[in-house]
Amino acid sequence: MSRTAFINARLVDPASGLDVKGNLLVADGKIADLGPDLFSDGIPDGAEIVDCRGHILSPGLIDCRVFTGEPGAEHRETLRTASLAAAAGGVTTLIVMPNTHPVIDDVALVDFIERRARDTGIVHIHPMAALTKGLAGAEMTEIGLLKEAGAVAFTDGDRAVANAQVMRRAMSYAGLFGALIVQHAEVPELATGVMNDSELASRLGLSGIPAIAETIMIERDLRLLETTGGRYHVAQVSCAASVEIIRRARHNGLNVTCGVSAAHLALNENDIRGYRTFFKVSPPLRSEEDRKALVAGVADGTIDVIVSGHNPQDADAKRHPFAEASFGAIGLETLLPASLALVHDGDVPLTRLLGALTFAPADLLGLQTGRLAAGLPADLVLIDMGMPWVVESARLRSTSKNTPFEDRRVQGRALRTMVGGRTVYIHGDGGH
Repeated sequence: MSRTAFINARLVDPASGLDVKGNLLVADGKIADLGPDLFSDGIPDGAEIVDCRGHILSPGLIDCRVFTGEPGAEHRETLRTASLAAAAGGVTTLIVMPNTHPVIDDVALVDFIERRARDTGIVHIHPMAALTKGLAGAEMTEIGLLKEAGAVAFTDGDRAVANAQVMRRAMSYAGLFGALIVQHAEVPELATGVMNDSELASRLGLSGIPAIAETIMIERDLRLLETTGGRYHVAQVSCAASVEIIRRARHNGLNVTCGVSAAHLALNENDIRGYRTFFKVSPPLRSEEDRKALVAGVADGTIDVIVSGHNPQDADAKRHPFAEASFGAIGLETLLPASLALVHDGDVPLTRLLGALTFAPADLLGLQTGRLAAGLPADLVLIDMGMPWVVESARLRSTSKNTPFEDRRVQGRALRTMVGGRTVYIHGDGGH
């Protein structure tokens, strides 16, 4: 029997509210026991001992919005390299988007992702399947069969389902299977710009994407949800108005959830002043007032999950004038420190923040992880809250290096990552 004993840990389990000094035992890939009095009679013989030195031991992070290049664009990112980056960032579960070549809109392709993940990845990887065939927005996919094959949710990734009739039918059909629909909330006809529509955009000579491109789509979909029922999730909100719309809809009893990227919690449109294309993301970085509203939404629980929005782009795709460069930024290795900044600044309690990265996405997607509890898989991360470091793109494990946090000083880092009882990353030990 393989055993690992974590001693002198600060055990933090956001799902139960646990935050105590204690110990935890892993046996045969699962959490065997935990608590302040564990090992009072001694550590089991033969167990590997990990002295946590008072650092946080929490459930591994779950990132439910990750784009890769496999299959079809492996030069951007493979499942293997994404998993290496994830492990270094304390992420134990990746949810990958269907925006690949070919599109993940078929049972065989869901199976391909699952098998490739098992063969090459070092963290758990699950796919979201396409909501419409070929991501064309015209005809919905076989939701029941895809869910049975292993798809955890249904989305067109970074494309909005603009046709209201298609979305209405998809919501009705998905409801029969309890399937989650994830929308990139953006009206395509309004989202033809390259940054937030504001006075700054005018001064920079860049075309803008107004916040109403997002809010109109959310309002439309919530109206449809009222008639169809089911489960609906906004992949990433970016403005104060969207947070308020979702807060109100939830108060009215609608089954709606939403996410936000760590970049949108840490950055705003002013970061674009230097025309740095790594800040060109979708949805766009908006005003400081919007950023503060997103932080408040995380704090009060209106925003359910925090994601990396990891979208690797190679150097050629970003080496253009801002208006012509591709959208996207990587974020797997910076998800944790960028999110922890909210705790350091006193804006969000630690358990609330970690909850948005652990049990909340697990519950949303029906995953049996995200908690510190006996009998559950030992997906764990040891976190040094105070460790300062500088983000250096060359040292990141992602194939593409388009991080908006380049040269930024951050605080907080994963020291050790464990997936299913196997240590896949140790800081300072060559990675994995």
